[in-house]
Amino acid sequence: MQLNLRYLTEHLQQKLSTLYVICGDENLLVQEAIDEIRKKAREAGFSERIRHKVAGAQFDWTSVLFAVSAQSLFSEKKIVEINISSGKPGKNGGLMLQDIALLAQDNLDTLILLILPRLDKVSKSASWFSALDRHGVVVSVDSIERRLLPAWIAGRLREVDLKVATGEIGQQALQFFADRVEGNLLAAHQEILKLSLLVEPGEISLEQIASVTSAVSRYDVFKLSDAVLAGEYKRIERMVDGLQAEGVPAVLVLYVLSEDIRTLKRVKTALKSGRSLAIVFKEQRVWGQKERLFEKTLPHISCVTLNHLLETAYLVDGVVKGLKAKGWPPDTWQALMRFAMIFCRACAQDDIKKETVHLEEMR
Repeated sequence: MQLNLRYLTEHLQQKLSTLYVICGDENLLVQEAIDEIRKKAREAGFSERIRHKVAGAQFDWTSVLFAVSAQSLFSEKKIVEINISSGKPGKNGGLMLQDIALLAQDNLDTLILLILPRLDKVSKSASWFSALDRHGVVVSVDSIERRLLPAWIAGRLREVDLKVATGEIGQQALQFFADRVEGNLLAAHQEILKLSLLVEPGEISLEQIASVTSAVSRYDVFKLSDAVLAGEYKRIERMVDGLQAEGVPAVLVLYVLSEDIRTLKRVKTALKSGRSLAIVFKEQRVWGQKERLFEKTLPHISCVTLNHLLETAYLVDGVVKGLKAKGWPPDTWQALMRFAMIFCRACAQDDIKKETVHLEEMR
């Protein structure tokens, strides 16, 4: 049974399953989901807790199977937690998980909590995952998209009796908060708790948020990739500066952006041959947020533009390696910034014609 995170509380109020699978990479939301299930389980009398961390192909799965099937030593009910941080249980582990899923239906005195990262489509189609889905509750913990972050912050503020002003002033305050904690929900949570301790309940201003919160953005090269594909110009400069400040290798930034261009080109080429978008995405390993961004970009970006972008990436690669390029800044990060902006404009529907001309002029 698939269950979106937003419905977990309602589900737990109605019933408590004997098998839960938590999937996601957003640590704060994953931990909150785990804590909520643990709390409900304790209220239901599951007082003993046994934890297993699966690491490596040589992991002894028999110990997990024994913990699930054996009677509790200290209480009538127990929680068995299985953390597979890689998301890959292996062949033997996959078979064991199928057995565990079946055991969960018969042993009502044991609650199994399986913790996984966000899974790709291949893992979700595996027999072991299908068994878990069929016999338990799979809770999907999705990351908060950047455009939804202000609303998420507003909701969390309400939980501690704080709110921003209505209208544009309040939206500016939330946007400022989102910029401060971009991509780091744990930091956002901590800053909200700090606000709740230092500010009286009620309406808070932009000035109060600015005086209390810290710049705790977690800049991620893959989030930069998403911002470029989404055509979000204003975020790119801040994110590139953040990546540079955090010591992210320039070659990695260039590689990720270039790989997006190459993947877009491969998808465009495959679609021209009459193949379906779903199959092509699966072959090119495009899913999640990237899938949605590609769907938005593909109709508006041509193979000609993509070829120009690849040539430009090759030129920037030379700059990164210390070579000079006519018309380009010699500084590596300034060149990366310019390249990211060019790619971003090419992805924005309303700027395609202008960007194509701009790329032609650069050659």
